[in-house]
Amino acid sequence: MTTALLKAVRRQLLSDTRDDVSGGDVAAALHATGRAPVTGPALLGLAGRLTDDLTGAGRLQPLLDTPDVTDVLVNGPGVVWADSGEGLRPTDVCFPDAASVRELAARLATAAGRRLDDAHPFVDVRLPDGTRLHAVLPPLAVAGPYLSLRTHRPVAFDMAGLIQAGTFTPESAQWVARIVARRLPFLVSGGTGSGKTTLLRSLLESVPDGERIVVVEDSPELAPRHPQVVSLRTRQANVDGAGEVNLASLVRQALRMRPDRIVVGECRGAEVIELLAALNTGHDGSAGTVHANTAADVPARLAALALPHGLSRPGLYALIAAALRVVVHMRRIGARRVVSEISLLEVDPDHGRIRVSPAWRITGGATPGRPRLTRLLSAEERPWEPSCLPVARWTGCPRHPSRATGGERRPWRRGRSVTRCAPRRPRRCWRRPP
Repeated sequence: MTTALLKAVRRQLLSDTRDDVSGGDVAAALHATGRAPVTGPALLGLAGRLTDDLTGAGRLQPLLDTPDVTDVLVNGPGVVWADSGEGLRPTDVCFPDAASVRELAARLATAAGRRLDDAHPFVDVRLPDGTRLHAVLPPLAVAGPYLSLRTHRPVAFDMAGLIQAGTFTPESAQWVARIVARRLPFLVSGGTGSGKTTLLRSLLESVPDGERIVVVEDSPELAPRHPQVVSLRTRQANVDGAGEVNLASLVRQALRMRPDRIVVGECRGAEVIELLAALNTGHDGSAGTVHANTAADVPARLAALALPHGLSRPGLYALIAAALRVVVHMRRIGARRVVSEISLLEVDPDHGRIRVSPAWRITGGATPGRPRLTRLLSAEERPWEPSCLPVARWTGCPRHPSRATGGERRPWRRGRSVTRCAPRRPRRCWRRPP
């Protein structure tokens, strides 16, 4: 198929005022050019290729239609790369020049209601079929236009299926099932493509049918099989930059929908503040996903997301301590996605910071958080025990340090700190913080 034929068919279609173009329209336009093949199979094949070029993702459409492909990458003209779960591999698809890549990128962006041109040289959009597109044009893209497409196909896995696939060990599956049943709020962390969404979907499917789940996402990826799931999806701004509805706004709307659990598909910005605030309103058992290299990096990752939006670090630590309990970390090992660590979020009493205490590790090793998590799961300790929610740092009585733990404790305040002594010697002792 030559570029001249493609342009001729496009000119023929532009003469029609309709916005939607079907395969029949492409075949009719091909006949109108006078270059249609004589045989039926050849005509159908050429019409299908033209339909892909004009209405779908062009020559990338066969890759996006392949069930195992999750990522398609175009690094300018030349060979296209794809990931089918075993890492990036070169494909048989290629672009002859940078102009064809740019033309496809601009058309896909237009289909999503956005502009991609010299004035707007990059775009991050969701296509009508749910595929996420990120495109960068030269001169920002040095070697030509770059395209990154990520498609999502929900795969139904229950806990038994995840154990069989190697995601869970029997022990980790038991831990996570008890966390969901006990309604401890948790985050699923991990890198890109580590299986966070698949894991969270299977966990939500184990929630009792009588509980209402409100899911907030950029694109409908979770889609758990549950009778009480309500999904909210963000809306991108139009060409004029108006009409955007972000995740933070949807989390606020979810609070008014009588949720038992609120789930944020991926925390990547200001919505993390809204989620933490929502978890502090009694919606225990809520969950979300976040990108992090390790479970120990989750507090720093949440800080990086929340602090630019006006929340102070002590305030963030207070929200995390009051809202979250568990981090389930995913890791990709070759083609396998595995639960590598289950950790408990606690407050460091010496520094007032969030401490990540592993309760289970796939590699073994120290698990200092296991006793505490066991108590939480066995109902020996309430999930919202006030003593485990300090705002900053505790101090002992400077005059009677041995008796300070026997009475009421109060946290540091700005400028002064107060700790009440043991009841048998009720006196207030004041000390300025160092």
